[in-house]
Amino acid sequence: MRRSGGGRPVEDNVDWRMDQWRTERPDIDPTPMGVVARIQRACRLLERELRDHFATHDLQLWEFDILGTLRRSGPPYQLTAGQLVESSMVTSGAITNRIDRLVARKLVTREVDPLNRRSVLISLTEGGRELIDRVVVHHVDLEAKLLSELSGRDQEDLAGLLRKLLTSLGDYSPGNPLNPSG
Repeated sequence: MRRSGGGRPVEDNVDWRMDQWRTERPDIDPTPMGVVARIQRACRLLERELRDHFATHDLQLWEFDILGTLRRSGPPYQLTAGQLVESSMVTSGAITNRIDRLVARKLVTREVDPLNRRSVLISLTEGGRELIDRVVVHHVDLEAKLLSELSGRDQEDLAGLLRKLLTSLGDYSPGNPLNPSG
């Protein structure tokens, strides 16, 4: 934890707001608000950093997400549109629009699945693979820098706590038997 010159923890924006609530409404405990507000603020600040970083590579955050999902899927770097919808938490209409934009940039291709004509396969092109392979290295470096105030143990603890929170909210991995979508 960062400490001021006097050894006290450095206060953040949320501390200031929670102090206001304690003054105005001493009858409530704002502790849960502090946790949720910190998660929300961290998300916005991290997204801003990531968005700015991806812009230097002529990418948007959602483009990196789709290209990364395809790359992580392993050879042949191909998923159905439905699988991309599941991994990105956007609607099928939104994913269609996003795929259209990536096809126009020649980063992915779209074709009807020859084994299931009702399904569309999205594949990473060679150019898309080269781009994601180059950018992911810089991305990991940036994320390490963004988390550099936390020790390795702090990062493990935070990841564990966030995993516990996410699963309590119903966010399970695709293969988890608790996942209603499979």
